[in-house]
Amino acid sequence: MVHALVVDDDIRAAETVRRMLVSDGWAVTVAFDGPDGLWRATEGSYDVIVLDIMMPGMNGYRVLQSLREREIWTPVMMLSAKDGEYDQAEALDCGADDYLVKPFSVVVLKARLRALVRRGAPERPVTLCVGDLSLDPAEHLVRRGDTPIPLTPREYAVLECLIRHAGTVVSKADILHSVWDENYEGDPNIIEVYIAYLRKRIDQPFGVRSIRTVRGVGYRIG
Repeated sequence: MVHALVVDDDIRAAETVRRMLVSDGWAVTVAFDGPDGLWRATEGSYDVIVLDIMMPGMNGYRVLQSLREREIWTPVMMLSAKDGEYDQAEALDCGADDYLVKPFSVVVLKARLRALVRRGAPERPVTLCVGDLSLDPAEHLVRRGDTPIPLTPREYAVLECLIRHAGTVVSKADILHSVWDENYEGDPNIIEVYIAYLRKRIDQPFGVRSIRTVRGVGYRIG
């Protein structure tokens, strides 16, 4: 029997998906916030995960990043009312296998989930590189050439956000949304602090300058 995990703070939407899958003979577990969804995904065994993006406590991006960092490669379908190109790209860059915009067709959702189940868990992700700087999502390691660079979890997350969009400018708001969450109410200049930390670790000791500030816009690597 196929076992799906549905993570969505919208109780009505989650129940709709649950009933839809149960009617096809699937077993379904439901979580109504990010932390609970992460715990269930980590502790249980599932064939596919249906994950909403906008949730309290921990958004879907953070849940997905945490899963991939723990080397849990269960196929993930992201659901969101946000239909912007950047939102879809960010979900896929974080490790999502598919993305569907709400409101969605039940027929299409079921077909896509069946396709994900047939495909199974993906292979280990490839190492991300910008010049001689490499980031290994599976091992959670960063290197400059052959030299390992220890980073805190937050530093790693900021660097991953930049390197997954290498060559393009990433705004402070986008970094906050990806690394913290949409409910963050602190000083947005915290991004500048972490960019400074990263420069001290990945650039200055090697005499290079890979992270560049685009004044008034954001930051670019590569």
